Amino acid sequence: MKNLSFMTLLYGEFSDLGRDPWLLALVTWVPLLLYATIWWIFSQGIPTELPIGVVDLDKGRVSRGLIRHYGTSPSLKIEQSFPSVSDGAAALRAGEIYGLIVLPEGLEKQLTRGNPPQVSAIINSQFLLVGKLIGSALQQAHGTFTIKVEILRNMTVSTPLPAVALSSAMPIGSQITPLFNMSKNYAWFLVSAILPAIWQIIMVAATVLSMAFVQRHYGLHAWLEGAPITRLLCKSAFLALLFWGQGALFLYFLYVVLGWPMHGDWFLLLISQLVTAVASIGCGYLIFFLTKDGGRSLSLAAAYVAPGLAFMGVTFPVTDMTLPARIWRNLIPVCHYIEIQFGQVNYGIAASSALPKLLSLSLFLLLFIPVFVMSSRMVKRSQGALPGDSP
Repeated sequence: MKNLSFMTLLYGEFSDLGRDPWLLALVTWVPLLLYATIWWIFSQGIPTELPIGVVDLDKGRVSRGLIRHYGTSPSLKIEQSFPSVSDGAAALRAGEIYGLIVLPEGLEKQLTRGNPPQVSAIINSQFLLVGKLIGSALQQAHGTFTIKVEILRNMTVSTPLPAVALSSAMPIGSQITPLFNMSKNYAWFLVSAILPAIWQIIMVAATVLSMAFVQRHYGLHAWLEGAPITRLLCKSAFLALLFWGQGALFLYFLYVVLGWPMHGDWFLLLISQLVTAVASIGCGYLIFFLTKDGGRSLSLAAAYVAPGLAFMGVTFPVTDMTLPARIWRNLIPVCHYIEIQFGQVNYGIAASSALPKLLSLSLFLLLFIPVFVMSSRMVKRSQGALPGDSP
């Protein structure tokens, strides 16, 4: 193919996009559909009325009051009362309830003797978020009930003054002040991590599909002939603008349309997105040129970026990851980007603190060097310029 101007090549990229329905979908309506679906799934924000079961072996006044107290928590819903622990455990294993409260026999007698009520809770922690919420709600409700009982006992036995009775029941007070997400809206940290993870998958997959389209319709050698680096740079610029628009779109939706808290620098966040987009394109190029096969490249790309959400450190702490997991995490651009996003959105950290992660993202741009070398060698090989390469 003859050498063309950069603007002509850009126009060609735009025309090619309309000729490939899969690639067109991946950079237009598919991201919108996925973003909207994820937001709809987590739109409630704070889960309420999680079903739990109760086994009341005491059946006394105190146990009934304690059950009613658990039921007042907005996070919990007393779904069913079971006659035995085995029946409740069976319902828990069947997924009918997420937790089981066991009130032992003699509970009221222990309380009259001055002992705090001892209650057992069995929680299905396979559902990480649900288990954590139920455990936290039960501890809060149980602690409040225990303090109320202790205050009444103190007012009856030792002092009639409510303030003194309260200080005796709770001599050490505690206050938990979240640094962000004070309403404990789990969508604020889950959705804001899931969308970048989807964005990363789309970027690498779309890059591979774009190169596969070139291979099918033009032939890779013929397309690269004459100016391989210029053609790859042109395609990179075109894809980077599309991907940058996708990233800016979910940021605008979350922190402008939905009005979620945003404490940091928009400019730094958008620059980080642009670098992430270019880095992802470089990853897609490298995967494709290593295999030169669209189907195989797409499979490798999926295996490469699919663990992105798990390795971000949002649902599982990075410090507890094994060494192979941390190495893989460092090889995925979005895992570096998400730290910049969370630092800006949640904490509003200074730009100087985000520069190390931005530098880590910039190192991915070095992937273009082997890509340019391989593409140039392909052109020379097709022209018979490399000794020993001719058939």
